[in-house]
Amino acid sequence: MPTHTDREGGPDLRHHGDAEVRGAVGLTDLAVNVRANTPPAWLKRHIAASLDGLAAYPDGRAAREAVAARHGVTPERVLLTSGAAEAFVLLARALKVRQPVVVHPQFTEPEAALRDAGHVVRRVLLREDDGFRLAGATVPQDADLVVIGNPTNPTSVLHPAASIAELARPGRVLVVDEAFMDAVPGEREALAGRTDVPGLVVLRSLTKTWGLAGLRIGYVLSDPETIETLAAAQPLWPVSSPALAAAEACVAPAALAEASEAALQIAADRAHLLRGLREFAPWGVRAVEGAEGSFILLRAPDAPALRERLRERGFALRRGDTFPGLGEEWLRVAVRDVGTTDRLLGALKAALGG
Repeated sequence: MPTHTDREGGPDLRHHGDAEVRGAVGLTDLAVNVRANTPPAWLKRHIAASLDGLAAYPDGRAAREAVAARHGVTPERVLLTSGAAEAFVLLARALKVRQPVVVHPQFTEPEAALRDAGHVVRRVLLREDDGFRLAGATVPQDADLVVIGNPTNPTSVLHPAASIAELARPGRVLVVDEAFMDAVPGEREALAGRTDVPGLVVLRSLTKTWGLAGLRIGYVLSDPETIETLAAAQPLWPVSSPALAAAEACVAPAALAEASEAALQIAADRAHLLRGLREFAPWGVRAVEGAEGSFILLRAPDAPALRERLRERGFALRRGDTFPGLGEEWLRVAVRDVGTTDRLLGALKAALGG
């Protein structure tokens, strides 16, 4: 499997889905992977109630203990962060690594953070012919940090936990971005909470399922030594009191049950979207098989023009060419309810001249 360092003029690693809708009015947002109709009313009330305590400095102990209990680990194995994006910056700046490798295509912020910290980053590119799966991929033996997403953004591929764990080596940090794992029914193939995989660092985000992208809350699960190293690189009080309140609430049993129901609904809505897209196979439109996340990746001829025609019809899709390993023929589409999907399929038919 080919590896290479990034070169000037490569993909824009800082382009994210929110850029597709920033400043736009009246667009249905299929570019951002935050679950629709969130945060729920009970969570908004809970966050609002925390505002009475804003005069005090944030105290993350209760939220940290709640996250630890949710994953069956001790609080010393948990670090609360200002979204998963902060965790990538901490990893890049605080860990003493020399040979970082990022498995692509995936979320680009890990590589961007590593490069900003002065690292030379090598890439392992998963191939379309392999379904963007780890089968056949070769991670360099000298890599002392490996980053992979599961399920992977933007391919929506869910890698077997055993296959990812096999990447672990003595002296290697294995970073698994599980930001979308709670959108997978049963969270099968999750590594969060595992303490038997050497060098394992798991990142989780609460922004996708609960609609908290504007609040910024996520966390890291790892061994106590790594957590201590990352924490030492954080500023004082890195997570606000409202975000801590949200974290505690979102890992409570009732919230986990709601997230489990949402995951089942996402799976049903995704199946409806994929069935509808099969109608467009004669136009060369094809989705990556086996999607397991809250989004799908599709390939279409002249995708940039198609994306613009869909935008004119009220739908914003995420361009795919900013992900290393993909080209301009790729688009990422967030999974939405059946009604929204049917409207998208109608717009797609019109945009393709059908």
